[in-house]
Amino acid sequence: MINIGIIGGSGYTAGELLRLLVNHPQSTIDFVYSTTNAGSPVASVHDDLYGSLELNFTDTVKPDVDVVFLCLGHGKSISFLQEHPFSANARIIDLGNDFRLAKDAAFNGKTFVYGLPEMNREVIKSAQYIANPGCFATAIQLALLPLAKNSLLIDTVHINATTGSTGAGVMPSPTSHHPWRTNNMSHYKAFEHQHLGEIIQSLQLTQQGFNEEILFIPNRGDFTRGIFATLYTKLPADFNQVVELYKEYYDGEPFVKVTTDNISLKLAIQTNNCFISLEQKGNYLLITSVIDNLVKGASGQAIENMNLMFGLEETTGLKLKAAGF
Repeated sequence: MINIGIIGGSGYTAGELLRLLVNHPQSTIDFVYSTTNAGSPVASVHDDLYGSLELNFTDTVKPDVDVVFLCLGHGKSISFLQEHPFSANARIIDLGNDFRLAKDAAFNGKTFVYGLPEMNREVIKSAQYIANPGCFATAIQLALLPLAKNSLLIDTVHINATTGSTGAGVMPSPTSHHPWRTNNMSHYKAFEHQHLGEIIQSLQLTQQGFNEEILFIPNRGDFTRGIFATLYTKLPADFNQVVELYKEYYDGEPFVKVTTDNISLKLAIQTNNCFISLEQKGNYLLITSVIDNLVKGASGQAIENMNLMFGLEETTGLKLKAAGF
């Protein structure tokens, strides 16, 4: 059994990790760290765990667990690791953005591997430290990697993507507060979202000489979870050839589904799947990519990485079905 510690246990990503790990056949949750909730039942914060997890939050870190999931706010993982060293054998999976870029990957003798399995699976298997990708970055990279792999990103890529309110984190803010979000929509960080760095990094690693513009407009949606992303760029080859390239790239991938049918967000909600739809619109290729921002975009992908690191079947604990209504 894999002995697990979770840091930052009161947030949405930690709650989703717990929901998935209580049914993971090879894992044991050792501790859930939260200074603000220490001593309280985990289910008092994550009430979907009533009857499923009898465990209290703690403000004590156990350094000798097999794997640590860092579910802290962005920019907080480095300081936490400096103050709380773990054993030399502990694997660390960071769900924040501290180590995602190559320039930030080395820390205190540790080198973090970018944890997108569809790109880095073999490296992940032998890694000890993982930087879990961002949610927008996951949906967008999966939509573009087959083109990059075949050197077919030859023009500007336009992206419009909408995320649910859980993407803003558990702490209330003016634009995540329910009365503001309900029956409302807005964009934010247009052309400068923090996930652009890791997206461009992956495309440059995959397609030699890639330097096309990525124009990304992220939106806040009036729903709790999920990402619905639409991308378009000049069609770089015959459409049927492009479809075959996508199917070939994702052949055998357990969580990515390619289709030419129209798709909707609910296909992916509460699953670790990414659905990709391809359409030809005149001289343009329209790509739609949908994921659950808390599962494939965060906690599910983190467990997928854990499975790979410990030599388990990649889908262990992640064979999840969407709810259609």
